Amino acid sequence: KRLGKACFFLRSLREICKHFPVLQLSVQLKNLSSLQTNLPIFKLKESCVRRRYSDFEWLKNELERDSKIVVPPLPGKALKRQLPFRGDEGIFEESFIEERRQGLEQFINKIAGHPLAQNERCLHMFLQEETIDRNYVPGKVRQ
Repeated sequence: KRLGKACFFLRSLREICKHFPVLQLSVQLKNLSSLQTNLPIFKLKESCVRRRYSDFEWLKNELERDSKIVVPPLPGKALKRQLPFRGDEGIFEESFIEERRQGLEQFINKIAGHPLAQNERCLHMFLQEETIDRNYVPGKVRQ
């Protein structure tokens, strides 16, 4: 996306890891976020980090608490099914996974493209740090 003369690209790619433990079947949806930018506010011009849905929730909560921007909603955590015999809430279905991936991509593009959000330390950590330090000191990033 274009922001003035700066060029900013962010996309979320899904990676599905299937685990078959003895007692429980679980699918972990991990989002690989890649960033390419020439915006001077970001210290890295390219980064690639793995984020879970709970990390997106953390970012949303941090931005709502510490910034003055209107934070867009996240896509639903699980597709609620009306079928009583389904215990997985539809999270294994390809259509749900793709719909949520698109929703997370829209969310992060709106946030990362917002001039005020670009100054938030939590966004920089989310986009460019391998791990999220949930004990970080909130604040603004200095250029």
